[in-house]
Amino acid sequence: MNRRVVITGAGLVSALGDRPASLVDALLEGRSAIRPIEGFDTAGLGVRVGAPVAGFVEKTYLGIKNLRPLDRTARLVVAAAKLAADDAGLNIQSLRANEAGLALGTMFCSVRTIAEFDRRAITAGVEYASVMDFANSVINAAAGQTAIWHGLTGLNATICGGLTSGLQALAFGFDMIRLGRSKMLLAGGGEEFCYEALAGFSRAGWLAMPEEFAIPYDRRRNGLILGEGAALLVLEEADAAAARGATALGEIKGQAIGFDPSRGKDPASAANALERCIREALGEAGLEPAAVDLLSASANGSVAADRAEAAAVKAVFNGRTSSLPVMAIKAMLGEPVGAGGALQTIAALEALRAGVAPGIAGLGEMEEGFGLAAAAARREISGANALITSIGLDGNACAVVVGK
Repeated sequence: MNRRVVITGAGLVSALGDRPASLVDALLEGRSAIRPIEGFDTAGLGVRVGAPVAGFVEKTYLGIKNLRPLDRTARLVVAAAKLAADDAGLNIQSLRANEAGLALGTMFCSVRTIAEFDRRAITAGVEYASVMDFANSVINAAAGQTAIWHGLTGLNATICGGLTSGLQALAFGFDMIRLGRSKMLLAGGGEEFCYEALAGFSRAGWLAMPEEFAIPYDRRRNGLILGEGAALLVLEEADAAAARGATALGEIKGQAIGFDPSRGKDPASAANALERCIREALGEAGLEPAAVDLLSASANGSVAADRAEAAAVKAVFNGRTSSLPVMAIKAMLGEPVGAGGALQTIAALEALRAGVAPGIAGLGEMEEGFGLAAAAARREISGANALITSIGLDGNACAVVVGK
């Protein structure tokens, strides 16, 4: 239980770049990935914009062999895994030698493939349904394909916790290494942008309409904009990482996962679920709230969820929220669903390293009573610890504490 867990590599494929530094540079510039949707008709959904990964060419990362079994989600995750392993100085041989495993968070995984498999079976007949699509029609398909591609012989887990999936995967990976049950893990999340996901979010009433008001904390906000991406971090026990000469990019210090049984219908219950997570994560890290130097919030423009998250932070930090720097990257990335928590973590570590936190693009008039130090402009920060929070639209909540 006393093992320290360090981060030795980070890989991502996002709508704002495929390197941690390039992602944060884009965020610091206030550059938005939100753009008109191309490739399929969304008129019936009333949706015009999204934040997919534009121009993603998988062979740039993976070459041209054995790509056919991988669908969009798997290609994003396999590419992020390659970048994370490279960043940690690992190849397929060293991943095998360290019995590396994978903890992947995702909400839908291969929802496009599942829909296509069913569609073909219904319209053309069962005998015409694709066997290859069938193999990708399970929630752990991307995790399995990634392990096959990179020779990951350790545990292979898929965490499905709605919008909190990616952060929950980091929390799970932290525990597995701290408890000595894994030597090395790639942990994070991945999600594709597709018609089926848009349709689900639209019919659930979660999308911003009109889209210009999908601004976290803004009093005009009325929903989220769907994004896409994959992000994985290499987690190792600190002494083992040092023994192989790895550089620690950061350290995970504490985590907690909770649930709101009201699923957001009771504001007090929703806030309490995340408040408990934050307090438990800080307690596990051995830190007082005053030791937190940056909040990387999951705020995405959803009215109730943003409000519950802000209430939870205010309850824990008890008046200090007016000076605690807040970053909300989904203002520019959209909601990357399963990849969100991992992208938040990478961005927070980069912000700590650079000593500057991105502003929240488009933030105009903050909702009265939030009391958070959220701002449209970037701001200088100092210190070593960041709190990553994630709150879903289905009751899930998670908090992770990381340090330089």
